[in-house]
Amino acid sequence: MLPAYISHPDCLKHDMGDQHPEAPARLGAIQDMLLIKGLLDCMQTYDAPRATEQQLAQAHSTLYIRTLASMVPQEGSVQVDPDTSMNPHSYQAALRAAGAAVLAVDLVLRGEAPNAFCNIRPPGHHAEYAAAGGFCFFNNAAVAIRHALNVHGLQRVALIDFDVHHGNGSEDILHHDERVLMCSIFEDKLYPYSGNTPRGPNMVNVPLPARSGGELLRTSVAEFWLPALERFQPQLIVVSAGFDGHRDDDMGNLGLVEADYAWMTRQIMGVARRHAQGRVVSCLEGGYDLSSLARSAAAHVKVLLGLDD
Repeated sequence: MLPAYISHPDCLKHDMGDQHPEAPARLGAIQDMLLIKGLLDCMQTYDAPRATEQQLAQAHSTLYIRTLASMVPQEGSVQVDPDTSMNPHSYQAALRAAGAAVLAVDLVLRGEAPNAFCNIRPPGHHAEYAAAGGFCFFNNAAVAIRHALNVHGLQRVALIDFDVHHGNGSEDILHHDERVLMCSIFEDKLYPYSGNTPRGPNMVNVPLPARSGGELLRTSVAEFWLPALERFQPQLIVVSAGFDGHRDDDMGNLGLVEADYAWMTRQIMGVARRHAQGRVVSCLEGGYDLSSLARSAAAHVKVLLGLDD
């Protein structure tokens, strides 16, 4: 039984302009690196379905979903927020991204894959209950978590977010849900300028100062995340996997390297093996320097596959 790799060509059609960092080439860079390293040979490949309105409504208001659908332009683009725009294909791409996360949960919880990596865009963790933002339309990870809880009947799901930016959207949607534990690590005083004061008791937010590097990251994960995860005993772990904290990525300034992402993934897999039958669903979030994004994602996937020993 091989881990799942989920993506879709529609995710490449969402385009916010030649100068926008959240570009279609991100997905190709990751897939090419996984091919070069032979990692895709060790995975089952799936096309992402479109998420349904019912699935999206587990994490978003129906009014918001329908309003967003009504904004799709026939041609050109329309601004959703100062950093985020839609072209005629963006809404379909967003449906595929959320649908990939739902399919990943289905495959893992039905025992058809031990874990899954969703190579998807647009990303999701800045999308709030009723608002887009930060390159995000639907909160893929939150949709996946609510699907696991409400459809599959799990009682405890953990969300791990290691993007350089705090997942304000995930916190907005999940901060009142005692079935969820969210562990987030992010650069302090960086967009979206939130997370320092957790909005609920189920939030473990760890802001790190700029230029922290891997040593402080590892110390913080060991001190704050791991004890909380051990107490919570998640039955499934969903990962918001952002790689923009890499030292080569100018979207942030944490100074991380591939080995740090591999180390974090090993900690996640350890918790998953102890409490969740090894079940992990990982969804791509940020990462904008194509080379470091591809290398970091490959390091992450290699650990998911159990090939890093």
